[in-house]
Amino acid sequence: MATLRVSGFSSGLDIDSIVKSMMTAKRVPIDKLTQQKQSMEWQRDNYREINSKFVDFKTNKLTAYQKSTAMNTQSATVTGDTTAFKAEASADANNVNMEIKVTQLARPATLQTSGATMSKDGGTRLTSSSTLAALQKQSGGTEVETYTVTINNTKISLASNLTINEAVAKINGTDGANVMARFDEITGKLSIESKTYSSTAKLTVSDDNSFLKLFGGKVTPAAEDDTNNDGIFDYKPAKIEVKSADGTTTALQFDSNSIRLNGISITLLSENKTATVTTSTDPAKALESIKNFVSDYNTLLSTLTTKVNEERDSDYLPLTTEQKAEMSESQIEAWEKRAKSGLLRNDEILKSTIVAMRSALTEKLGQLSAFGITTGQYYENGKLTIDEEKLNKALTENPQGVVSVFQGASGSSSPGLFSKLTTEMTNAIEKLSIRAGTSKFSADLTADFKIDSMMGKELSDYTKRISNMQNRLDDYEDSLYRRFTAMETAINQYNSQSSSLASYMSS
Repeated sequence: MATLRVSGFSSGLDIDSIVKSMMTAKRVPIDKLTQQKQSMEWQRDNYREINSKFVDFKTNKLTAYQKSTAMNTQSATVTGDTTAFKAEASADANNVNMEIKVTQLARPATLQTSGATMSKDGGTRLTSSSTLAALQKQSGGTEVETYTVTINNTKISLASNLTINEAVAKINGTDGANVMARFDEITGKLSIESKTYSSTAKLTVSDDNSFLKLFGGKVTPAAEDDTNNDGIFDYKPAKIEVKSADGTTTALQFDSNSIRLNGISITLLSENKTATVTTSTDPAKALESIKNFVSDYNTLLSTLTTKVNEERDSDYLPLTTEQKAEMSESQIEAWEKRAKSGLLRNDEILKSTIVAMRSALTEKLGQLSAFGITTGQYYENGKLTIDEEKLNKALTENPQGVVSVFQGASGSSSPGLFSKLTTEMTNAIEKLSIRAGTSKFSADLTADFKIDSMMGKELSDYTKRISNMQNRLDDYEDSLYRRFTAMETAINQYNSQSSSLASYMSS
């Protein structure tokens, strides 16, 4: 319980000032602890800023540069009947022109119904938002509370109050079925097709209680390729004929409608259509990506180098509450700016990351130099420079060679520069997370710190020590006031006795 403190002593002593003066010396240890805690909190904030840059460099920048489109020097153009297919060139495109005729589109095993009755006798037309019960009523069949359909040995229950859209979504969301269902509200037809394009991917559908009949039942009579007369069309592969520049025609077959030829990704669209795809080299996009990467790399490296070399002025410690009370806002701001500088000077995590970044570059420096990318002068601390003319020439004459240095060669176990730097960023982010409790995934400068990190535990210890010390100081201060109160009481008693004695002697 706090001691009652009395001010305005009759002795005339300024007890508050005396106690404050006596407490000043006692507060030195707690002020030092508070300053140490504040310095660590500022240092942790510095780590969060650096971590933000690491996460941004890894997640937003390197990830974007690693995508094939960022470094693609090739473009594909489709001429002729452009409804036959669409094409996109990759960095591996070899500039071989091809005339392609699509003779057959791939189709997975598919079931199709003959079509539901969507309107009758001028009644309201049903839509995909209508319920299965409404569809049943429209067809005039017997009402069923719950329909079941077994697809690829997976039973699916569908309540009659589900809309057609909801029923289709439930079928598509059933993993064991491995199918994609679609409903056409114009024709009333329901189609169910296997998600797998393969001759081994069979489709088996068992209608347990007339669910398919809601949509007209299975196709009857069977279509030409419905060999089992069950409304299920078997898988068909994609077939094309490719005519080369020398006039040679080659028939090819693929599992699906997405194919790859001579480094060009082709999506087949229509049967019995012919078009020509040509490729050309355009280094502009790759050149821009490399320039942006070099700029991002240099910025990050410069930030780390600045932090590691930043001077630390030991004379500028965090201000105490008493010190702030005697200073203006501008003075406090200027002081704390000096006090916050150099908190990451010679930091081991930052120094090791700088070494790792420069090592990743050094491993490929010979190849990079051949493309016009070199490190600057020794005093520039590993900054990269670009000879754009030389790089542009390399991208035009040997695009695959340049791209492989940055993104890695196709089929090679050796990582490209982007992948290598991504690994180094991951390592640095992990170290900061352990040390400061920063986020491994967020670049948000307001993200919370993990309390179980090394610094989190140290700061918790500071808080406990400061709290315990403050309690002891409060007890000590209370004891001082008790002593002065006792002294004042004694003085008052003495004065009273003196007055009484003087009065007695004068009578």
